[in-house]
Amino acid sequence: MTTPAAEVVLEAEGLTKHFPVRKRGRAALSREVRVVHAVDDVDLRLLRGQVTSLVGESGSGKSTVARLLAQLYPRTSGDIRLHGEPTPLATARGGRRFRAYCRRVQLIFQDPFASLNPVHNVEYHLTRALRIHGRAGQGKEQLRAALANLLDRVQLTPADRYLSKYPHELSGGQRQRVAIARALAADPEALLADEPVSMLDVSIRLGVLNLLRDLKERLNLAILYITHDIASARYFADTVLVMYAGRMVEGGDSETVTQRPAHPYTRLLVESAPDPDRLTSEAGSLGEAGGAGEAGTAGGVGGAGAPVPGGEPPSLISPPAGCRFHPRCPFVMDKCRTELPPRLQVGDTGEHWAACWLFEGVAA
Repeated sequence: MTTPAAEVVLEAEGLTKHFPVRKRGRAALSREVRVVHAVDDVDLRLLRGQVTSLVGESGSGKSTVARLLAQLYPRTSGDIRLHGEPTPLATARGGRRFRAYCRRVQLIFQDPFASLNPVHNVEYHLTRALRIHGRAGQGKEQLRAALANLLDRVQLTPADRYLSKYPHELSGGQRQRVAIARALAADPEALLADEPVSMLDVSIRLGVLNLLRDLKERLNLAILYITHDIASARYFADTVLVMYAGRMVEGGDSETVTQRPAHPYTRLLVESAPDPDRLTSEAGSLGEAGGAGEAGTAGGVGGAGAPVPGGEPPSLISPPAGCRFHPRCPFVMDKCRTELPPRLQVGDTGEHWAACWLFEGVAA
């Protein structure tokens, strides 16, 4: 039976993770329990054959979401469902249930050099993954064929050239391809890619993204692509979700979110991404200003002359009430400081939403 392309493989509802703060000195005598609000009330769905991108600055909780979905962290509250079936609340620390889950959901880490054991070669890493998940076959011939198939999938050929190499003998892009091959050894249905290209040379990032896209299409995978680069999310993803200080603030199809951002924070991310066309136009406007000084400088969110957000991300131990972006938002209202905004529809499609009071009762 053919699986529908839009089938929901993995979904999270109300996903929340709070880390307890270690007490030191006199604080250890206090009974007050303080926690870091790393992730609060996150909803997302990963669809078969599609890429969902989770975008945000460092420290916004993106990697924590990936580790929660991979069952590496126990979640504080919320539900994670695999094909509609709920998963246990606590982290499965080994055992059959955890391995059965890992066969279907695999995590690709950010730094391939740290995720590969430096004292073992490529053959050991891939063979161990195949045997753990019961895909090594019977006999040496079947094992060698399985290893060659994995390396062929990630475009490392001929296989004999790479199997005997150690991680330090490979380039950054080759190491990440080996890490991807190890994840594919389980024959998963969902891949959680935690900033898979941020540690790589700029010249080879596109090759790894194209590889993941090819794997998505050939194997019909559901992929969560985590990044702080909203430009690559537009290129690679079908759906973009924007995260700030542990909360989702905007979501929709990638073209709409990146080209017509609604939330002030998303606008800030788009403005901060390198854009040759914008740099050229700004240079022209500065040249026309002809020594007008600071008055000719382009503004921040919303274009030239718009208010520029300032300040730092809030403390996640004592997050601000209401919208967490309000201390930095140039369009802040009194309501933003006291009430948490829900997901409000933007436009008429029904797929684009923003958690911002600016869109209360506004359809466009």
